[in-house]
Amino acid sequence: MERKTRIQLARDFVETWSDSTRGHEDKDRQTFLINLIDQVFEIHDYPNYILFEKNVTVPENGENHVKHIDGYIPSTRVMIEMKGRGIDLTKKYQQSDGAKLTPFEQAQRYSNYLPIDEKPRWIIVSDFDELDIHDMNKPLNAPKVIKLKDLPQKFRELEFMIDVHQQQIIDEQQISTAAGELVAKIYDKLAVAYEQGASLKDEHVQQSLNVLIVRLVFLMYVDDTRLFGQDNLFEKYLERREPQDIRGGLINLFKVLDQPIDQRDPFLSDELKAFPYVNGGMFSNEDIIIPQFTPELKDLIVNEASKGFNWSGISPTIFGAVFESTLNPETRRSGGMHYTSIENIHKVIDPLFLDDLKVELTKIKNMGVISQRDAAVDRFLEKIGHLKFFDPACGSGNFLTETYLSLRDLEDQATLLKQGTLTALALDGYHVKITNFYGIEINDFAVSVAKTAMWIAEAQTMQRSQDRGIYTNKEFFPLTTNVGIHEGNALRMDWAKIVKPYELNYIMGNPPFVGHQWRTDSQVSDMKLVFSDLKKHGKLDYVASWYAKSAKYMQGTTIKSALVSTNSICQGEPVSILWKYLTDKYNVEIQFAYRTFVWTNEAKDEAKVHCVIVGFSTYHIDDNKYLFDENGNVSNVSHINGYLIASPDIYVKSRGAGLYKDHKVTKGSQPTDGGNLLLTEKEAQEFTESYPNKASLVHRFMGSSEFLNNKKRYCLWLYGVDPSMYSRNRFIADRLEKVREMRLASKTSSVREQAQTPALFTQIRQPNTKYLAIPRVSSGKREYIPIGYEDSDVIASDALLVLPNADLFIFGLLNSSVHNSWMRTVCGRLKSDYRYSSSIYSNLPWPDNITNEQRHKVESTAKEIIDARKLYPNASLADLYNPLTMPIELRKAHRKNDKVVLKAYGLKPSASEAEIVQHLFKMYEQLTENNSEK
Repeated sequence: MERKTRIQLARDFVETWSDSTRGHEDKDRQTFLINLIDQVFEIHDYPNYILFEKNVTVPENGENHVKHIDGYIPSTRVMIEMKGRGIDLTKKYQQSDGAKLTPFEQAQRYSNYLPIDEKPRWIIVSDFDELDIHDMNKPLNAPKVIKLKDLPQKFRELEFMIDVHQQQIIDEQQISTAAGELVAKIYDKLAVAYEQGASLKDEHVQQSLNVLIVRLVFLMYVDDTRLFGQDNLFEKYLERREPQDIRGGLINLFKVLDQPIDQRDPFLSDELKAFPYVNGGMFSNEDIIIPQFTPELKDLIVNEASKGFNWSGISPTIFGAVFESTLNPETRRSGGMHYTSIENIHKVIDPLFLDDLKVELTKIKNMGVISQRDAAVDRFLEKIGHLKFFDPACGSGNFLTETYLSLRDLEDQATLLKQGTLTALALDGYHVKITNFYGIEINDFAVSVAKTAMWIAEAQTMQRSQDRGIYTNKEFFPLTTNVGIHEGNALRMDWAKIVKPYELNYIMGNPPFVGHQWRTDSQVSDMKLVFSDLKKHGKLDYVASWYAKSAKYMQGTTIKSALVSTNSICQGEPVSILWKYLTDKYNVEIQFAYRTFVWTNEAKDEAKVHCVIVGFSTYHIDDNKYLFDENGNVSNVSHINGYLIASPDIYVKSRGAGLYKDHKVTKGSQPTDGGNLLLTEKEAQEFTESYPNKASLVHRFMGSSEFLNNKKRYCLWLYGVDPSMYSRNRFIADRLEKVREMRLASKTSSVREQAQTPALFTQIRQPNTKYLAIPRVSSGKREYIPIGYEDSDVIASDALLVLPNADLFIFGLLNSSVHNSWMRTVCGRLKSDYRYSSSIYSNLPWPDNITNEQRHKVESTAKEIIDARKLYPNASLADLYNPLTMPIELRKAHRKNDKVVLKAYGLKPSASEAEIVQHLFKMYEQLTENNSEK
C-alpha cells in the first residue's frame, strides 16, 4: 500500500469535510477533531490523546456551573472550541448568564477556571471551514487563520497540536533570529577591541576571537537556564568589574571553569568557588588572546546581551546558523556551506530512520498488555541508545543536534509508557547520549560551535525530561567530553578512525555545494583522491565526492546514508558518470529520494539552492522505495535510478549521433570576436543608412535571449561574401582589425590561428534552410520550452541549438508534453533553468510504427500551435510561455497536441509525467539494446 505524505492526508481530510452537509456543532465536532488527529497527524491512539467534553466549573450568577470543553489535548495543552458551519467566529453570542462573548472569549473564560498546569498554551476556534489559532503567550494578538481549503499547504502551522517539539520550534525560530543579530553585533565589537592591539589577519588572533565569542554565549546561555545553580552567576561576575578589569577576570574565570573542584587553589575567592567544573574541552585552551574591554563593550555584553536577552529559548539546531552568520560571507561561499532549516533536516532524517522509529513506538503505545508493552519499551530504549550517527560535513552540527533532540523526545515518550519511571532512571541516566554522534568539519570555529550546540541540546533535553516527570541523578556539569566531532578535511581523512563502519548505523548531512567550475585547486585534488579510478570525475560537482567516499566506507555493512546535494548530480551527463560508477563499483541502491526542490535555510544571509536528497545503501533491500516530488508528495516505487525516477538503471548517452543519425541538432555559430562582429539595432540602422549597398552584409543575430524576448541584435555576416564587397569599407575594416587583435591575444591556440580570418565566425554552423531554434537555457518555470522556426538569413548564435529541415511533425513532437517530460528528466540545470543539449533531442525515443493518420494529426495540432502564437504578434515567446500569461488559445493548442502525441506513443491522454518518463526509458532501453546488437 502506498504511504501517503502529510500533504496527501490533509487533502483527503479537506475533501471529506468540504461536504456542505457536514459541519453540525453537536453531531460532527468530535468526528472532525478525531479525523484531524487520526487521519492527518496519524495519532491513532486518539482516545488516550484528546479529551472530549472536559469538565470545567465556571461561576455564573453567584452559582457554580459545570461547563464542557469541546476538545482538550493535555500533552500539548491545546483547547478547542467548535462551532457549527456558518457561525461567525468574530460575533458575540449570548451565554447562559446573559454575558455576550465571541467563541474565543467563551473558550478563554473556560481557561481562566482551569488549574494552572492545565491552562492552554493554544486555543483553537473552528467553524469547520476555518481554524483560528490563538497563541496564549500573546493573547492580545490577532489569531492566525487557516482556511480548511488551505490545510494541505499549511498543516505545519497546526503541528503544535501533536508535537511539543514543534511548538518549541515556533518560538525558537523567533528567538534565534534575534540572537543572530546580537551575536553579529558582539562579534563586530570584539573584532574592534582585538584590532587595538593585534591584527585579525593573524590566524591565532582570529581563532581567539572565535573561541571567546563561543564561550561568552555559552556562559550567557548557562546563566539563563540556571545550570550553574544560581541566577545570573556569570552576568554578576562581569557586572562587578570595571571594563579594564574584565580581561583579567575572564582569564581567571576560564582557568577555574576547567579545573576539577579538588584541584583548585584552596585560597580561591568565594566568587570563583561558586562556579562549577565545566570540563568537556569548552575552557581547556588557555592559549587564547583576550582583548581589553571598553565601557561600550561591557555595556553590550552585560546589559544588552545578558540582562536584555533570554538565551534559554535558543534552538541548538539553529545555534550553528546563528553563529556562522557572523562569519565572512566570502568564507561561506568558498567552503560551499549552506545552513539548514529544521524542516529540511527532517526531509533527510525522517525517511532515513526517524519515521520507522516513530512507527515502532506507535505500535508499542497501542499494546494492550502492560507487561508486553514494558518489555517492548525496554527493547526500544536499548535500541535507540545504541544507534550511532555520522555527519562527515557537519558544519555547525545542525543535523547532529536535531537528530539528538528527536531521539531524546522518542526516549521520553517511550519512558513515560513504563511503570515506575522515576526509579528506573534514577541510576542509569538517559539512553540516548551525545557520545554516539560523530562529525567532521573543516572549519575550526564551526567545530567549536557544533560541540557547544550538542551540549546545549543535552541541557535542554534534560530539562524537558524533568518537566515531563522523568528524572536522573546525572548532573549536567561536568560536561560529557564531546570527542566525536573532529576538525579536518573529510575527503582526506580515514573515517574508520573516527567510528568503525561496523559500529555505525547512519550517515547523513549536507556536504558543500561547489559547482565543478568553481572548485579550488585543493578541492580538485580532493576529488582526484576520491575518484582515482573514474576518468570523467572532473565533470562532477564537489558534493559527488561525499557519495563516493560514503559508499566506499559503507562496504560490507548495513549502514544507510542520506545526503543533500545540488540537483546537478542527478541530471544530464553527471548521471551516467557518477551513478553508473556508484552502482557498478559499490552496489549503491537508492532507497528514497527527493526530486529537485528549493533548499532554504535559517542563516542571516539566506541561501536558496536547487537540491535533491538521496538516501541509499550498498546492499539490496527488498522494501519499497519512496520518491518525493518538490511538493512533498510521495510515491511508493520498486526502484529509483540516478535520474531519480522510478525506472531501471539506464543512462542516456551524452555524446555521439544518438538514436537517429538522420536528424541532427547542433549549436549555432560562435563568433569569438570580442563583440566586434556584432551590432546593436542602432548601429545596424546607422550602417545600412550610411552604406545602403552593403545592407546585405548585416543579418539578424539571435541567441537565446533574443529568440525568447524579441530583442533585436545584428551581426556582420561575411561568410561566402566576395571580399571586394567590404575590403575598402572603413567601418568594417576597423571592426575586423579589432577581431584580429582580440584573437591574437587569446590564450587558446585554435582562436589565435583564426586571427588569420577575422571576417568569419570561429565556428560556422548556420543552416542554409529554414530551421527550428531551441534555446540552450530556458526558465524552469515553463511547462514547454519555447521552440520555433527561423529563416536561414537569421544567424543563430551558439546560445541556440538549430535543427534544419524540421517538418511540422518534428515541431509537434518537440512542443509536446512527451518531449518536455523527457527533457526535464535528462537535461542539466543552471540553478532551476533548463539546459538543453543536442543529446536530449538525439536520444529521445520516437513513437513506434506511427501511422500516416497519426503523423497527419500531429502535423495538424502543430500548425494550431503556430497559429495560436500568431494571434499575439506583439508578444514574445517569453510572454506566451510564462505560466501566468500564457494565452488560453495557445494552452488549448498545446493540450490538443499533447493528446495526439501521447496517443502516438501508446499512452493515455491522462498520463502523468512520471508515467511518460517511465515509458520513454523502457523504449530507450530497448532501442539502445537493439543498436548494440547491430
